[in-house]
Amino acid sequence: MLLRSAANDKWAAATPYIMALKMPGNAWEKSMAAPASRIQGQDDTMRILIASPIYPGTIAELEKNHDVICAFNAPVEELKAVIPDRQILVFRSGVDINAEVMASAPGLKMLIRAGSGLDNIDMNYVHENKLELHRIELPGAKAVSELAFALMLGLARKLRQADSSLRQGHWIKHEIKGYLLTGKTLGIVGAGNIGSLAGRMGAAWGMDVIGCVEEPSDARAAELEAQGIKLVAFHDVLARADFLSLHVPLNKSTRNLIDANVLGRMKPGAFLINLARGGVVDEQALYEALTTGHLAGAGMDVHEHEGEGKISPLAGLDNVLLTPHIGAGTVDTQREIGAKIMEIIESRQAAE
Repeated sequence: MLLRSAANDKWAAATPYIMALKMPGNAWEKSMAAPASRIQGQDDTMRILIASPIYPGTIAELEKNHDVICAFNAPVEELKAVIPDRQILVFRSGVDINAEVMASAPGLKMLIRAGSGLDNIDMNYVHENKLELHRIELPGAKAVSELAFALMLGLARKLRQADSSLRQGHWIKHEIKGYLLTGKTLGIVGAGNIGSLAGRMGAAWGMDVIGCVEEPSDARAAELEAQGIKLVAFHDVLARADFLSLHVPLNKSTRNLIDANVLGRMKPGAFLINLARGGVVDEQALYEALTTGHLAGAGMDVHEHEGEGKISPLAGLDNVLLTPHIGAGTVDTQREIGAKIMEIIESRQAAE
């Protein structure tokens, strides 16, 4: 966890804030002195807790006019300790925003999800307490869609093997034989904001794009058709896709959606791409499908167990590309999300 509070993205020891941390076991204590301007009675500032890393320039701008505490990816007990007087909570994936955390802040007014997924927040508490929730979805959709193609290309052209062998002095030009994306079938499971954008990219690439949604309709089929995506049933996507790309939220209906049975129904020799959530795929079943040769490869940006020290059960396989949940992790994307965070907070401040 990173805990800081002050301007210009510097640590608290070098800023107008005074912060002392003590860590006896799992506990810690914090003391903070407010900047002089706030002591003098400026009550138009918002009290903000940023629980995940966001664009540094955004933090610096917020700290010019607001009371900001950063506790990046802190455990629940530590979040509960710093949130009590906060009005706004900004977060991404990788941090648990449960009912206990939110209930510890009686003055909490607004939640800003700097991304799309809501599997790490207690939505029942949000609805019951009528908290204002903003999701900043579209900037990340572009980055995630592009990463889907990075993984597809990496797998199709065997870039991991080519790079590794060349670094060891082996020139295996004639041994590396990959595949084109052009002319192949791209199957999208979850043709929403991200999935439909990935589908549009696939159509531009010359792929035959098919997809499925949770609630199909004639209107949705027409919308997707206009983007070069044919709406078909889930089982048809599985059977026809050369590249199957997952873009669904994690909930009760999608947990382990891609299990041994579903993997067995995929086209032999196909590639699986997961940029949804780790719990959507049964990783042990995927391991079996990859080692038996039923699937040609997999690209996984999300994992059932994420974080420092966690090793994927797929890590030993040469036909797998693994990335640490970096789908939205581009400078451009985070800058755009940061600008939207500023806009949301400024609008809220003006309404106070």
